[in-house]
Amino acid sequence: MHGIPRKAPTQEERDDSSLKAAKLRDLQSQLLHFHHNKIYTKEAIEISAKLLESNPEHYTGWNYRKLAVQHLLDQQQESGTDSESVQPIFDEELRIVENALKRNFKAYGAWHHRKWILSKGHSSSDRELRLLGKFQKLDSRNFHAWNYRRFITALKKIPDEEELQYTTDMIYDNFSNYSAWHNRSMILSNLLEKGAKGYDKKDNVLIEEFQFVRNALFTDPDDQSGWFYNLWLLDQTLKREPLLLSSWPPHGSNLSLSVDHSNRQTPFPKLYFQSKERIFPLVLYFSEAVEGVSCSTVTVEFDYHGGDGLIWRPLSGNKTGFSRAWLTYIKYPYDSLEACHVKVTVAHFPGIISSSSIPCSQSRSISFTMSVRSNDQEHSEEQTSHKISWDEENFKGHSAQSQDANLLDSLCKLDIAKENKPTTPEWSMETISNEISHCRELLSATDCKIGKLTLARLLMAHNTLISYGGCPDAKTEVHYEEILALYHDLMKMDPAHICFYEDEYSLVLFEQLTSNTESLLKHCGNYQEPSSPSISPYIFVRLNGLSLSRVSSMENLLWVQMLDLSHNKLQSIEGLEALQLLSCLKLSNNKLRSFTALEPLKMLKSLEVLDVSYNEIGAHSIDTRRYLCSSPLNHTAGTEWHLKKFTDEDDDLKYFWDAYLLFKDLNLIQLDILGNAVVDQRLKAFLLKLMPTLKWFDGEKCH
Repeated sequence: MHGIPRKAPTQEERDDSSLKAAKLRDLQSQLLHFHHNKIYTKEAIEISAKLLESNPEHYTGWNYRKLAVQHLLDQQQESGTDSESVQPIFDEELRIVENALKRNFKAYGAWHHRKWILSKGHSSSDRELRLLGKFQKLDSRNFHAWNYRRFITALKKIPDEEELQYTTDMIYDNFSNYSAWHNRSMILSNLLEKGAKGYDKKDNVLIEEFQFVRNALFTDPDDQSGWFYNLWLLDQTLKREPLLLSSWPPHGSNLSLSVDHSNRQTPFPKLYFQSKERIFPLVLYFSEAVEGVSCSTVTVEFDYHGGDGLIWRPLSGNKTGFSRAWLTYIKYPYDSLEACHVKVTVAHFPGIISSSSIPCSQSRSISFTMSVRSNDQEHSEEQTSHKISWDEENFKGHSAQSQDANLLDSLCKLDIAKENKPTTPEWSMETISNEISHCRELLSATDCKIGKLTLARLLMAHNTLISYGGCPDAKTEVHYEEILALYHDLMKMDPAHICFYEDEYSLVLFEQLTSNTESLLKHCGNYQEPSSPSISPYIFVRLNGLSLSRVSSMENLLWVQMLDLSHNKLQSIEGLEALQLLSCLKLSNNKLRSFTALEPLKMLKSLEVLDVSYNEIGAHSIDTRRYLCSSPLNHTAGTEWHLKKFTDEDDDLKYFWDAYLLFKDLNLIQLDILGNAVVDQRLKAFLLKLMPTLKWFDGEKCH
């Protein structure tokens, strides 16, 4: 049991344990012999019963019993006996399971075997409910029993309304019953989904449930079971169809394709994208992860192509098929200089579905114009060999009154037609505001960790409804400072979970800094190398020295060309894969532990300059993240690994396989990895051989 210290066994207890172990080994040996040789005699079945009653967690034993029972049933069927004659077989199985559960109430195999017996249809479900009542008196929170109860009620077709009342009774008996709260959430989900009588209005049901759980929260604020249910209710309140938040190119923009980086000043609002192949990325960014983005659900109309053959792919490394950002490429014809109008319609046909199984049903459109500059000519080495020094004097910030500020405001907004704008249900905002007030009231009387965490989540939910719902008072109702203060308090109150709170703090701070033009202007501007005045300046964002351990939503940063995240606490850069225009990235002085933590960079085809110096790459002898990615140590690599080359051609590849997987597809011009434990001359030589495009390596020019 939890919290009970172990005591050293006496000699007598050790001898007794050794004797039991010897008997179990003998029974197990006999059972395996019977199992392998398909022996289902009466003696063999009795021996398996002895083993399972002594050790209910012996999975092979339960599987053997299933085969033995099926063998006996087949024999009965062949002899033509009636159905009543097989009942003793099932009764015996139920008796053995019951004895096994008395020994170990949490044995998975025993519960699964009992389900299998009941599914044969020869046993009384009423008897099972009575037995469950006895079990749940002994342990009312046992999730095995609750799971089995859901199986029995479905088998018996007991109405969800009755089971909901049962959970109410169990919660009133003990409001610390996690399993009862969980079962209640599952039953309510079914009732809401079916639109059952009395449950057809989701807002009324959730408001009543918030009131119900509040009694438990105010009775014992430190008990977490009610808070978890409260969190589930919050999730149900926020559920809505996924929204298209932003895009690149942005709506209403005039995009000019350039074959080089040459600096030619032209009036706002023209944007530039450099591509020698006249190909540019089209990125859609949603409010939550979605799947189903394809040429069937998103139509792209432009003068030179119908858009039917475009291939969309998720910008995510989680391999689930769901992503907030989706990418395709549009090619501008080589034989044309005329401006081309592009219209993109999202959810033109159904098929886009969120990770919470809600379809994107409302069609939304964006449009922009693209053209090619007629006087472009390819500059030679100057565009590709200049060094990015990251010197402070080269960063020129934007002012709120500048023309660049107007451009930034245009880049950050997606202008959806008025009739298509999403609206936040009034009941959602009122419910969350009400819960915030009650939570503040509770915290004024007690300093409760889980209460502070819930208040932070409620305030963040309130911000989300404001930002996505187009609330006119958005600037006055956001709660970022209060949320950050709550997480700061939690770091002090609960240092054992400080990493979790730091991550949550970072996500909120990142969103605060990038959520609107006014705050973002303080961190962005133009970067220009004095030695290369003919090169177009980079549009930068600097979020360095903020102690960020994670980065969050990128919907307002899709236009960024240069990003400085140095001097933070980043261990992961998940999310940066959405920044398809990113050319220069500085990640120095963070806590990145391996090259595999940089995997999102493999999706950034425009990346040319990377600084990961002074991190912790190679400093940890055991870094489990190395084995969660494609490697010769697992089967996720697929055809990505050419094993003959791996074993015969290059010995260093065996040692630097994670570096190989990261850098082999990158077209870097400048790389800094100095100050990491893994760096030595052998690695440098390997990377120089792997990336012939490198011009600058750790501050020195490559020959």
